[in-house]
Amino acid sequence: MKIGQVARETGLSVKAIRYYHDIGLVVAQRGDNGYRAYSAAQLEQLRFVARSKALGFSLEQCGELLSLQSRSDRTAAQVKSLASEQLGQVRDKIAQLQTLEARLNALVNRCHGGDSPECPILDSLCGDAEPTDRPCCKEQP
Repeated sequence: MKIGQVARETGLSVKAIRYYHDIGLVVAQRGDNGYRAYSAAQLEQLRFVARSKALGFSLEQCGELLSLQSRSDRTAAQVKSLASEQLGQVRDKIAQLQTLEARLNALVNRCHGGDSPECPILDSLCGDAEPTDRPCCKEQP
């Protein structure tokens, strides 16, 4: 199967598939013409990678999961460990985003908008709670 068709069937970009080939994540055989030819097994591996990436796994983790998936001596504990690590990272990102949301919400609520040049959002970005004479916080002519 040619790379364009693989891209359509997996939802991955051609560029990503080429990159995965180049880093050895999912390697296709090259025909006499030099084109990559993907087998049904490699198509399934790429779908697996796409689903793993959708869950936020890094390419390194995708490689580990692919390796575990293909090994008969794997344990569910190994897979769960990787997924638990990813879950912890997702929870950390959520906490960071919630902090960011609260900060932005506070800034937006402090700014009354309107025609006045005073803006608590810009003042905060300049590092001050109150307006200053610093160039970044002054009204520009």
